[in-house]
Amino acid sequence: MKNYLNFETEVKKLEEELNILKDPYNKEGLSEVDTSKISKVQKEIDEKLKEIYSNLNNWQTALVARHENRPKAKFFIENLFEDFIQLSGDRYYGEDKSVIAGFAKFNNKSVLIIGQEKGEDLESRIDRNFGMMRPEGYRKTIRLMKLADKFKIPIISFIDTPGAYPGVGAEERGQAEAIAKSIECCMELGVPTVSIIIGEGGSGGAIALASSNKVLMLQNAIYSVISPEGCATILWRDPKKTLEASQAMKLSSKDLLSLEIIDEIIPEPVGGAHRDRDIVLDNVRNSLEKNLDFFSTMEKDEILNHRKNKFLSIGRNKGFISQSSLNNKLSMKENFLDKIISKIKKNKIFFYIGIFILVLIFIGLVSL
Repeated sequence: MKNYLNFETEVKKLEEELNILKDPYNKEGLSEVDTSKISKVQKEIDEKLKEIYSNLNNWQTALVARHENRPKAKFFIENLFEDFIQLSGDRYYGEDKSVIAGFAKFNNKSVLIIGQEKGEDLESRIDRNFGMMRPEGYRKTIRLMKLADKFKIPIISFIDTPGAYPGVGAEERGQAEAIAKSIECCMELGVPTVSIIIGEGGSGGAIALASSNKVLMLQNAIYSVISPEGCATILWRDPKKTLEASQAMKLSSKDLLSLEIIDEIIPEPVGGAHRDRDIVLDNVRNSLEKNLDFFSTMEKDEILNHRKNKFLSIGRNKGFISQSSLNNKLSMKENFLDKIISKIKKNKIFFYIGIFILVLIFIGLVSL
């Protein structure tokens, strides 16, 4: 059974008409299928979908991102990767089913997969806590990211969450600290990291896993610091002002790409990802291949600098001032000692040869 959004009423009527035309056993009994009329109605559906989805406002985009039939992380993991081995537990408290994590093969190369999973039906959604991670979930991903870093394995994350779980138990177990540690871990990794926002990218629950070298978004996904309802309640004291809130927050993929917060928009079929999962799957696969190849020849220091510069550059070109007075070269200031240590690390062989020659000279002088 298809689920329709409130702005898809006309599409719903046309598709109901199409189903009747395709059914030879209609109310009038066995009848001949009118193929020409079927083609005409199908064309009308395609045109109507194109018209609606080319003019979505930010609130309608948020509704599409939350669509219950939208492909979830589990779908991408099962269809994009091979030999997936799921790993569980944070080694401190327990398992968090709202995040699926494990190692797999992508194009015959090992990768670590992390996916925030909302669930497909009511039972699985309750079991997955609607994709809202608890502290043990973040600590599990930290454990696995460090393991991937140790063995130089790239990391791919699928982001789809309304936010981190705000329950009392989660706060008592250190929710804020777990999110902060996860962000810190992501920023310190020496391997390529790619995050794909496939649905909702909500608040710190999303940024905890999306602090990556490359942040990609499906065309109708959203990425924001708070939900439109939450923003409207805080700013206007009215949760119904979701349209105003979503427009102000610039949460759509188009807005975020123009602000250079994300790196790429992955196209969806007309009508949303839920209407043709195969097309979305191919688009995600192609994007992953391209972005992983980009880092294939980079060393650890280059990958770290790429990620650091990406986040340091956010907001430098867009804001209240036309030009930034900050240095174009985004690098950390180092004192004299740090510079010497850095140069020694880069030229270890020459350093050791120099030490060896000095020792030989000292021995020769002592022997005289």
